[in-house]
Amino acid sequence: MAHVRSRPRCAVGALLTLTLLPAVHAQPRVAGADQGRTIGAATARVLPERERPAVVNRILKDRLETLLPRLMREAGIDLWLVINREYVEDPVYLTLVPEPVFHARRLSMLLFFDRGPEKGVERLTVSRYPIEGFYTAAWEGGTSDDQWSRLVSLIADRNPKRIGINTSSDWSFGDGLTAGLHGRLLKALGPELSGRVASAEKLCVRWLETRTPLELDLYAHMTAIARGVIGEAFSARVITPGVTTTDDVAWYVRQRFTDLGLSTWFVPSVNRQRAGEPCTAEQPFCGTSGTIDRGDVLHTDVGITYLRLNTDTQEMGYVLRRGETDVVPGLVKALAEGNRWQDVLTSEFATGRTGDEVFARTDAAAKRERIRHATYTHAVGFHGHAAGPSIGMWDRQGPVPVTGQWPLAPNTAYAIEGNVKVAVPEWNGQLVQIKLEQTALFDGTKVVYAAGRQTTWHVVR
Repeated sequence: MAHVRSRPRCAVGALLTLTLLPAVHAQPRVAGADQGRTIGAATARVLPERERPAVVNRILKDRLETLLPRLMREAGIDLWLVINREYVEDPVYLTLVPEPVFHARRLSMLLFFDRGPEKGVERLTVSRYPIEGFYTAAWEGGTSDDQWSRLVSLIADRNPKRIGINTSSDWSFGDGLTAGLHGRLLKALGPELSGRVASAEKLCVRWLETRTPLELDLYAHMTAIARGVIGEAFSARVITPGVTTTDDVAWYVRQRFTDLGLSTWFVPSVNRQRAGEPCTAEQPFCGTSGTIDRGDVLHTDVGITYLRLNTDTQEMGYVLRRGETDVVPGLVKALAEGNRWQDVLTSEFATGRTGDEVFARTDAAAKRERIRHATYTHAVGFHGHAAGPSIGMWDRQGPVPVTGQWPLAPNTAYAIEGNVKVAVPEWNGQLVQIKLEQTALFDGTKVVYAAGRQTTWHVVR
């Protein structure tokens, strides 16, 4: 695993010192001997609900002021419209508005106009309800026709060359403008202005996938919490062999996150593998549910949401048999092979290389080393399965339409996800499936795990 070099802070970082940065730096990026499994200081610094909006909004202001102008120019769009109705929100809308906005209100319109490098991007809301401090209100209310008329006049006054709207036949993240609103917009714009309309799918994806320095730092804290809760769950604190079930452990994980004031973006799962219950090379996933016994191999998959970002983590545990003092050598070797697969995959990350290209190179290298792998890595960010390149899928070990053709970019985050199958001598050569997933950051040159990765087994004694 590569070392972490320090990053210069932007001015906004100083504003976060009292609320965010103590939490961010509570855990090291590279876990020590505890593998990130003790959560102590990290959980103690989970912000109470009352303090979270200020942090979210400072991060948002930084994104709008420093990131959005660059991405609009990169996409070749000088005026961007985000238009949606209450409860049918565009996938990008809630990433563009401050806390405590939970939904669009009635018909909400955001207008972004690039006035050039000197003046920056103008941000307007053409909506009944203002968004103070982030958008200038450009309409005071009236009928629906009044609202559309006002929007068109604002666009005409700015005379944009290219009007970006969120329609896409390929990307769900770039297809947030509903058919009804799309038709209404084109009618309001008229033939001349509607001729300048273009899909903003690239802008949508790049906005969603790109992480700022503040967000990259936040991932260290979030991931340490997720890994720490797994460490608690896969221990004698929670598991009594012959009594505790896989569902018991899964519910412990979910309740633990709830008690910490954190939500999960999917239901946590736990399964077991054991000698005598074969795992074949053809099975996509091995493992069953039920009572946990001594000698079982455990696996969990968890993902939390905090300050609008998401993690995705899978780790492995082992329940010692009576008389055993450590994990059997065959399983130690199996986890090491899983770590080797991770190294093969992350060594292929390169700016501009597509997800399909990374997968093909990983697959070829794994075959040379005789690693029996399945690779299905994806971006994480504002969504759990987020905007960005797909590097294989569990049911498609090869090229992936659309998302597999997306190139890797600097300052993005990924769930390094996949599995290996390894024969275990102590299980009479039976295969065990090592299923791993760790949140990691790509700076354009190298991949760094946000809070370390699992290199030794969680052990239930």
